[in-house]
Amino acid sequence: MKDSEIAICGLAAVRARFRRDSSSIVRLFFDGPTSKRVGLMCRALARSRRIYRCVEPAELAKIADSMHHGGIVAIVEEPPPRPVATSDPAAWARRLEDVVVLDRVGNAHNLGAIARTAAYLGVPRIVIAGDPASARPGAAAYRVAEGGMDAIEVRSSSDIPGFLRSLAAAGFDVVGAATRGGSDAPHSVPGTPWALVLGNEEHGLAPDVESACTRLATIHGGGRVESLNVSAAAAILMHALGRKGRGRPRTP
Repeated sequence: MKDSEIAICGLAAVRARFRRDSSSIVRLFFDGPTSKRVGLMCRALARSRRIYRCVEPAELAKIADSMHHGGIVAIVEEPPPRPVATSDPAAWARRLEDVVVLDRVGNAHNLGAIARTAAYLGVPRIVIAGDPASARPGAAAYRVAEGGMDAIEVRSSSDIPGFLRSLAAAGFDVVGAATRGGSDAPHSVPGTPWALVLGNEEHGLAPDVESACTRLATIHGGGRVESLNVSAAAAILMHALGRKGRGRPRTP
C-alpha cells in the first residue's frame, strides 16, 4: 500500500466510510459470505472503475495484515489529521460543540475505542497531539471504532497546552482526567462547551497539559487497582459531562 493508504476492516467500519466518503475507497476485498451484503458498494465502485474482488480468507488476512478483518477490507486514501486553526476554539464554542483532547495517547486500540464512544455520545471531534508517540487513525483504530472514526472529526495540535488555553479563553470548561487529586466525575455547565483531556496510558497528563486545564476530575474506585484504562475513563467522563449538559443530542 502507499503511505497515504490504510486498511479499514469490518463491515460496520467499511459501510461508515462508504457513507461518508465513498470516493476515498480505492480497493475493496471481501470473502464469500460477505459478498452477499456489499452489492451497493460494488456497483458504486464499478461505476467509478475501482477494484473490488471476492477473495479467499487467507488472502483477505494478508491484505488486512490481521486475522481480525471481519470478512471485508477497504483500502482507502487517508490524509493525516488536519491541524487545528487559531479560529477553531471560538467557532466551536459558538456552536456549543464539545471536544475530546488526547495528550499522547499511544495505543491505536484506545484511540478507536474513544472514537467509538465519542460518536455514540454525539461528541463531534477528537484532537490528538502532534507528538510522534501519539496514535494516529489507522487500521487498528478503525477496526476497534466500528464505524466511529468516520462519525467524528479527528484533528491534531502540535501544542496541546497552548490549544487548551485557547479553548479556555473561548469559554470551554477544560476538564483534565487525573488519576488522583481531582473532583468526583464531573457534570457540565448548561450552555458551556466542555473539553475532556485524557493523558498517556502510562504517564497520564503532562504537567504543562494538566496546568492548562481549568479543573481536574478523578474517577474514584474501590482501590483494588490503581486506575482505569484510558478508553474506559473516557467513556465514564464523557457520559458524566454529557448527561448533565444541554439536554439535546450533538451531531458532527
